[in-house]
Amino acid sequence: MKTECENGGRILQDFKKMTIFARRLLAISFLMSISQSTMTTAYPVLMKQFGVQTSTVQWLTTGFMVAMTLVMPLSPWLLDNVPLKKLLNSIVGIFILGTIVAMVAPSFGWIILGRLIEGLAVGALFPVFQSLILESSSQEDRGLAMGVVGLVMGSALAVGPIISGVILQFVSWRALFGLFIVLLIILIVRIQTVIKVIHPLAPHKFDWLSAVLLIGFGGLLYAINLFPTVGLQLAWWILLLISLGLLVIFAWRQQKLARPFLNLRVLHFPGYAAALLLTGISYSGLIIATVILPLYYQQVFKVSPFWSGLLLVPAAYILSRLNPLAGKLLNHLGLKRLIWIGMTLIAAGFLLLGTIGTSWLWWSVLGGILLESGNAFTMMPALTAANNALPKELMSHGTALITTMRQLIGAASVVVASSLITCFAASMSYAHALLMTSRWLLLFPALGFLLSLVLKTSKIK
Repeated sequence: MKTECENGGRILQDFKKMTIFARRLLAISFLMSISQSTMTTAYPVLMKQFGVQTSTVQWLTTGFMVAMTLVMPLSPWLLDNVPLKKLLNSIVGIFILGTIVAMVAPSFGWIILGRLIEGLAVGALFPVFQSLILESSSQEDRGLAMGVVGLVMGSALAVGPIISGVILQFVSWRALFGLFIVLLIILIVRIQTVIKVIHPLAPHKFDWLSAVLLIGFGGLLYAINLFPTVGLQLAWWILLLISLGLLVIFAWRQQKLARPFLNLRVLHFPGYAAALLLTGISYSGLIIATVILPLYYQQVFKVSPFWSGLLLVPAAYILSRLNPLAGKLLNHLGLKRLIWIGMTLIAAGFLLLGTIGTSWLWWSVLGGILLESGNAFTMMPALTAANNALPKELMSHGTALITTMRQLIGAASVVVASSLITCFAASMSYAHALLMTSRWLLLFPALGFLLSLVLKTSKIK
């Protein structure tokens, strides 16, 4: 009990070390992060009320992610050209607008429109707030700061379905959107007096061609999400090739601009590219856990959706405890050792789920805890190390590229997991299909181990 209290006190102390502005910015980011994963629990309710199919209702999440990905690469330009107070107020205002549209929606199409608007705001906020936290921290304190950021991001993703499950148990789905509106208005009012200018303005021209070419990111993410539904049809290949073509032109365009939208020179710094991929792999472990664990609970052990959401709490709780610890250990152990710890935990989680995960409910719960624990030791330490490899003026570009690629890798990993389950379930029981899928997913931590061998970053001195 004493140790538990001491751990809680240390996390609180770490949080208090941050400026008031950083703490309130994290609170806004936490609330908007929750919106990523809240809708999945509401799918059955919305399908029944509006008479839509599963493929249609999934657009509440797919559309949100596509909108996020379109805006993320714009964040360096926004930080350079828009005063911070105006930028934050605009982001939160756009999110509230989208939430209002979704809350009062008379038809399902209006809910999708609201979610698209929300996604644009969240896509702008994520790289912006992480860049601000990194730029305002000394190199020695970045591990700790990003550990707290990891606590916020990871916990939000994990608790989103839990919160929505509890709300839907007692009130209408519209109340879920109403809760976001009320809390965000309170938070944005409170942050006004403490907004601190961290990133100096460096105005330069908005390149409209680059902005149009960013459609390639959204198209690629849409193609990834569309694959399980349509397969390798000609239309899918056309969408994929057009999206990749736009991205190739976008990359070429950035090399020619004196002030690029997204400075791809960050990829030339030793250790950055490997760390970028490691954050994506780690995020994959986290997002796969939120997808595959409810299938274990509901399809194998016949647990209700409400209790299925509550069974995700232990893993989310452990994740919140370990993120600040991992941030501190980055300074002492260095990135490679943390990656080894994280990938070992992720591998142990998939191995447990792939061997005895269907024999006892609590084995699957433990598997989820191991997956999310591994994320704590990998994602934010890798993000910190990647940005430590960059000069300060490129940190916003480095963060924007990582957050964008993390979304793409995460979406691809969910498609891989879902496709494996569907493939195996066609010839065996659903429980056995989940076991086989978890075994194949061991390739993710295996790739993580290989990437750690080429890391050039060392522990912070």
